[in-house]
Amino acid sequence: MTWEFRWLPIVCVLAFAAMAMAAVADEVPTIAITLKDHRFSPAEIHIATGKPVILKITNEDPTPEEFDSSALQVEKVIVGGTYGTIHLRPLGPGRYPFMGEYHSDTAQGVVISQ
Repeated sequence: MTWEFRWLPIVCVLAFAAMAMAAVADEVPTIAITLKDHRFSPAEIHIATGKPVILKITNEDPTPEEFDSSALQVEKVIVGGTYGTIHLRPLGPGRYPFMGEYHSDTAQGVVISQ
């Protein structure tokens, strides 16, 4: 066995470990939001500027609701008793309001990117 081949398993293990660490570092955080009694909880969501985020919205009401935000460029209907996921792109600093289209008087919130 030549010198180069003896090091091949170690190099492969190190390369795999580096890829695994990079995958964990690149994992997109998920923020859980509940919709109950036509209100979002939490209604104020803080995220890091320039980082993508996933919102997992669980609709505990029996009726559907449409998560709507022109600032975030998102519209998604979430059927009652289910959940929906929304992938937010990296945002600049600022406030990004959202609402429940079907109950806009009570279902309101904001994503704050800082």
